[in-house]
Amino acid sequence: MGVIDRAIEKLRHNAEAAKLTLRPAGPAADAAVPEVVTPAKRIALNLVQLRATGYLPEEREERRFADYYRAIKRPIIQKAVGPDASADLRLILVSSALPGDGKTFTTLNLALSIAREHDVSVLLVDADIPKGHISQALGVQNEPGLVDALLDDTRDVESLVIGTDVRGLEVLSAGRPAGGTTELIASARMAQIAARLRARNPRRLALFDSPPLLVSSEARALVQIPGQVVLVARAGHTPCQALLEAISHVDKTKLQTIILNDAHVRGNEGYYGYSAYGSETKSEST
Repeated sequence: MGVIDRAIEKLRHNAEAAKLTLRPAGPAADAAVPEVVTPAKRIALNLVQLRATGYLPEEREERRFADYYRAIKRPIIQKAVGPDASADLRLILVSSALPGDGKTFTTLNLALSIAREHDVSVLLVDADIPKGHISQALGVQNEPGLVDALLDDTRDVESLVIGTDVRGLEVLSAGRPAGGTTELIASARMAQIAARLRARNPRRLALFDSPPLLVSSEARALVQIPGQVVLVARAGHTPCQALLEAISHVDKTKLQTIILNDAHVRGNEGYYGYSAYGSETKSEST
């Protein structure tokens, strides 16, 4: 064997050795590396239109609302990615007792606030299949989404995720209109989709916008999926009995926060349009 042949053989041997060295050591090592999936489609959020249609606060109120959502998101994030956190705690559902409580406004603004974090990202899932308010607000109502993944067992839900021009924010639309959505959400396929969303990235939170609990059988099926539940009520609008009934549909170990919209509470800055109470904290007044 000539000098050149020996050099080639040595290079080949070194390359094979490098492959063996870099190969993950068993399934645990494979699981430790997050899967990277780049969304096939991206959209730009029209903040002017979202503000005009009431999905974002007025510009003069932005700083106050930003502080408000910082207070709400912090315990949610800490619970979701804490050292002993289970994977289902990264699935967070936002619902209300009745329509008109400000649930979708809360979900969208909470998602935008979480997206500002440096250590986590957020997937905003439009799970309010009958109404699809999030999808309409963001202009993705004609895009395939959650329902399409539920109807087609071979379809990877991650292929339907839409990127945005907001760093750390992705969207999954409600998808096509379909009948029997309650049964779809209650199916094993929905559990598979939830597991897929959990496995995608251990630093991503999935935030589900759910239908109101008291007017939708889909919501009562969906509330079984996440590890954290946020309920939204509106002062002067949501009857106390309706809120209590909505709470009765939620596993108390999952109830993270009750958010009271349009409430007057006393604080350092006087009037606040919103107030949040932890699941174990009693409100002084509603």
